[in-house]
Amino acid sequence: MTDHLRSRLDFMQMDRAQRDLLASAQSDVAELIGPALDRFYAAARANSETNAFFRDAGHMNQAKAAQQSHWRRIASGRFDQDYHDSVRRIGSVHARIGLEPKWYVAAYALVVENLIKGVAQRYSPWRRLLSLFRLPAAEDVTAAIVKAALMDMELSISIYIEEAQSERTRATEALDGALKRLADGDLTAEVSGLPQSFAGLERSYNQTLARMRDTIGSVSANASAIRTGSTEVSQASNDLSRRTEQQAASLEETAAAMTEITATVHNSAAGANEANKLVRATQADAQESSKVVGDAVAAMAEIERSSQEITKIIAVIDKIAFQTNLLALNASVEAAHAGEAGRAFAVVANEVRALAQRSADAAQEIGTLISNSSKQVEGGVTLVGEAGEALARIIGSIDEVSGLVGQIALAADQQSSALAQVNIAITEMDRMTQQNAAMVEQTSAAAASLTSQAEALATETGSFRVDSSVRSGTMIRRAA
Repeated sequence: MTDHLRSRLDFMQMDRAQRDLLASAQSDVAELIGPALDRFYAAARANSETNAFFRDAGHMNQAKAAQQSHWRRIASGRFDQDYHDSVRRIGSVHARIGLEPKWYVAAYALVVENLIKGVAQRYSPWRRLLSLFRLPAAEDVTAAIVKAALMDMELSISIYIEEAQSERTRATEALDGALKRLADGDLTAEVSGLPQSFAGLERSYNQTLARMRDTIGSVSANASAIRTGSTEVSQASNDLSRRTEQQAASLEETAAAMTEITATVHNSAAGANEANKLVRATQADAQESSKVVGDAVAAMAEIERSSQEITKIIAVIDKIAFQTNLLALNASVEAAHAGEAGRAFAVVANEVRALAQRSADAAQEIGTLISNSSKQVEGGVTLVGEAGEALARIIGSIDEVSGLVGQIALAADQQSSALAQVNIAITEMDRMTQQNAAMVEQTSAAAASLTSQAEALATETGSFRVDSSVRSGTMIRRAA
């Protein structure tokens, strides 16, 4: 018997005599304990809370058999090491499965009730009388059974409490160690092997830790991805900013060039319009010249006609001179026939013939001059005609040139207007590009800030220890 059990027995004043009295009733207790346990397990089966502690009917029968064996040890009255080990096993089992003391007390209430009733019948006064008082008194046996039952219940509950406290201590120490590792950033600090009553806590803690690992791993991976992405964005933004600035400078130069081109084209359009006016004036002059040439042709034709008339008149004069010469010759012949009387007449006839000859010669010279003049007039008419034709061709060319210059002037005006619109558009593009450049600079600053924050976040999450599979798994899920 252990010192602990002896101390309990002494305090309850359960001496050797009372333990012997209990041992003398062992056979009766063994017979009564079966129905008492049947009553308890029937009640346990009917209650959902207590029934949950048993897997099936076979499990319940095993528990009942273990209780019967334990009650036989109680009824033996020895309370030795074997009994102590049995009590500890029962208390430990109750603590492990989480059977609260209220159910244990209720079970003993039912069992002790049946035992007391059975003892009252078996050790009744009549039976004592029939045994000539060799049977002990029922109240003495009952007192021994009650003391033994209460001591057993107290020992089981104490062990239950000790085991529960031990389990709480182990669970607390395990959680304390895990929490300390967690506080140091170790997210692999799972707990395992906690008592059954703390299985829910173990599961919840490990699930929370796993979720934290996934979250921190995801945050770490995403922070790395954000850092990489923001760095790429920052580099791209810087590159875009540089190119936008170059584009803005190019657009500014283009705008200036377009302004100059617009001014040049506008001046060209003005020059084309002036050229068009000059061509139209030239066209009018050429048409007037053509009219003058026509008048000259008509005048030359009239001169030619007059020359022909003069030629006819000269021919008449020449004919008259010829006839006059013949008449003078006849007169000279007649004067010669007349002798002295006709000498004066012959002198006159000679003079007339000389005059007629000079008239014929003059008419011939005039005819020659008129002929030459007619030829020159014909050449002049031909030249004036050719000049007229040339002027006609010139007028046609001027008309074509006038049309082309008009088209050029119109095209120049249209180009000037289009270039003005292009110049406005380029100016607007330059303004928008300047705005884009400012926005790109803001984006670059934001990307740089995001990169800095991502690096800080990656540094913070990097202080946590997680499984490499968590980080890589997160990255794989992200990449997918």
